[in-house]
Amino acid sequence: MELNSSVTEFILFGLTQDVLKEKIVFVIFLFLYLATLLANLFIVMTIRYSQMLGGPMYFFLFYLSFTDACYSTTTAPRLIIDAVSKKKVISYNECMTQIFAGHFFGCMETLVLILMSFDRYVAICKPLRYTTIMSQGVCGALLNLAWVGSCIHSLVQVFLVLKLPFCGPNVIDHYLCDIQPVLKLACMDTYVINLLIVFNSGVICMVSFMILIISYILILCSLSNKSAEGRKKALSTCTSHIIVVILFFVPCIFIYTRPPITFPVDKMAALFYTIGTPLLNPLIYTLRNADLKNAVRKLWCNQL
Repeated sequence: MELNSSVTEFILFGLTQDVLKEKIVFVIFLFLYLATLLANLFIVMTIRYSQMLGGPMYFFLFYLSFTDACYSTTTAPRLIIDAVSKKKVISYNECMTQIFAGHFFGCMETLVLILMSFDRYVAICKPLRYTTIMSQGVCGALLNLAWVGSCIHSLVQVFLVLKLPFCGPNVIDHYLCDIQPVLKLACMDTYVINLLIVFNSGVICMVSFMILIISYILILCSLSNKSAEGRKKALSTCTSHIIVVILFFVPCIFIYTRPPITFPVDKMAALFYTIGTPLLNPLIYTLRNADLKNAVRKLWCNQL
C-alpha cells in the first residue's frame, strides 16, 4: 500500500502529552468506548429479537447502531492504547486503513440518517402510501446503495492520500489518522488534493445536512393537519433525529469544509462525531422513543 513514500510509520501526538492527563484520558475513554459498544449492541439485539420493532424506521436504526459501534471502534481503541503507551506509533498501512474505515462508517452514518429522515417524511406526510413506498425491498435496496456509496467515498479518500509523498516529519498532531492532519506532512503542494477532498467530504457533509434540515422542516410544517396525539408522537421522533443530526454534522462541516488549516479545537470537534455521537445516539433514541422503551421492557425485563 505504500506508494510514493519513504515514511513507513507515523507518530500520533494524541490528545495530550501530560502523563497524568493521559491516565485520565485512558480511564474516561475506556469507559465511554465500552458504554458505546454496549448501548449500540443492546439496541441491535433489541431490534433483532423484538417482534414489536419491525418497521422501516427500526430497520434503519438497527444499521445506525451497528455503524456507530463500528465507527467508534475505528478510533477509540487506538486512542485508549496510545494513552498508556510511551511511543504512539502507527504504521503507514494502519494509518491508511484507519482513514478508509473512518470515512466508510462516517459516510454510512450520514446516509443512514438521510434514509431515516426520508422514512419519517413518508410516514408523516404520505401515511396512506407509506407501506408501498417503504416496502422491505425498497429499504433493502436503499441500504445497499448506502453501503456502495460509502465504499466509493472512502476509496476516493484513500486514493488521494496514497498519491502523496511523505519524506520528512512523521508526527501527526492528532489522536487519529485523518485527511487534514496527514496532508500537513506531505512534501508537496496539496492545494489541488485538498480541493478534491473538500469536494468529496465537505460537499457530502453540507448537502446531507441541508437535505436533512429541509426534510424535517417539511415534516414539521405538515403536523398542523395531524391530531394532538399524532403531533406529539411525530415531534418526539423528529426531535431526537434533529439532535443527532446537529451533533454529528456541525463538527463534520467545521472539519471538512475549509482550507488545509488545523486548529487546536479540531481534536475536540473530532471527538464529537467519532466518540460522542456514537454514544449519544442509542441514549437519544431509547429515551425519546416510547415504542423502543416498551420493546426493551417486554423483551429484556421479562427474561430477568
